Amino acid sequence: MAATLGLTAPAWSAEDPRVLQRSTGSDLATARRIAAALLAHPLPAQLVRVRCERVGAHVDCGLVVSGVKFHRPLALAAWNAEIAGLIEGAFAAVPAVEEVDCWATVPLDAGRGIVVSGDFAKPTAATVFSITVPRAQRGAVRARLGSGEGIFWDPAFRAALSKGTSG
Repeated sequence: MAATLGLTAPAWSAEDPRVLQRSTGSDLATARRIAAALLAHPLPAQLVRVRCERVGAHVDCGLVVSGVKFHRPLALAAWNAEIAGLIEGAFAAVPAVEEVDCWATVPLDAGRGIVVSGDFAKPTAATVFSITVPRAQRGAVRARLGSGEGIFWDPAFRAALSKGTSG
C-alpha cells in the first residue's frame, strides 16, 4: 500500500462520510487529513478510527484497525505490509506527526445483560496487535514488523495470521 500512497494527502470532502465518521481527537483537522489519505485506496483490513491529539506543537496519531472481517484473506506478511503502509501513509500525509500508534482490536462478547459502560463496564473489545512508531524511527517500521521487536501480539491472532485468515 505504501507504494500507492502519494506524498501528499488528497483533498477530503465534507461529503465523505468515512473520513468524517472515522476521525476524532483534539486535532480533528490532522485526523481528517490522515484519514483521507489512508482511505483513498482500498484496504484489506478495516481502518476504523484515526485519532490525532495535539499538545502545543506535539501531535500524536492513533490508527485503529479491525482484527476481524478483512476485505480479503491476510497472512502474516500481508498484515505486516498493511500495517507498515498505514503507518508510512500517516507520516507521508502529515510529516509533522511525532508518533503513530497502530493497534488492532477484536470484539468481545460481553454477554446478555452485562454492563458495557460506566464504572463497572466489561470490555467489549480486546487489543490483539499494537506498535508505536516515533517519527525518528519511521524508516525502520518494516524491519521492526519483520523482527517483532517492540510489538504486542495476541498469540492466537498471530497464529491465525500465520495460517492466513479472513479475520
